[in-house]
Amino acid sequence: MIAIEFPAPDFKLVREDNKELIFDQYRKKYVTLTPEEWVRQNFLNYLVKSLRYPSVLIGIEKEIYLGELKKRCDIVVYNRQMQPWMIVECKEMNVPLTLLTVEQIVRYHMVLRAVYLVITNGVNTYCCWYAPEKEQWEFVTDIPVYE
Repeated sequence: MIAIEFPAPDFKLVREDNKELIFDQYRKKYVTLTPEEWVRQNFLNYLVKSLRYPSVLIGIEKEIYLGELKKRCDIVVYNRQMQPWMIVECKEMNVPLTLLTVEQIVRYHMVLRAVYLVITNGVNTYCCWYAPEKEQWEFVTDIPVYE
């Protein structure tokens, strides 16, 4: 498990039609503030503010197709050649990260072929990368520095 120290939140929150909205600075719009969205926004802030990932190379809710099923990846980080480099799957804080979460992100990987896979619920975070010389996935102890 990776311990993450999230930056202090500086989110813009508004209430509209009895719903709380949060401004997503990456998508440039207000979105419904769900427990999962709270985790996603904090993790995005961590990547950009703490680890200095370039925000222009991050996609949020990236649509992919698994056969005929349309799915959305929470966060996709691209390399400078615009190829998927990392996939992040976010769950709300009270949802445990289980084998089902791992299976979900692996299905996304089958389409995107990213080097790193991350699952987080804001409390627990795990990251693995594909070691080509061993032809296997390995867990890492930190979120990688952006290359």
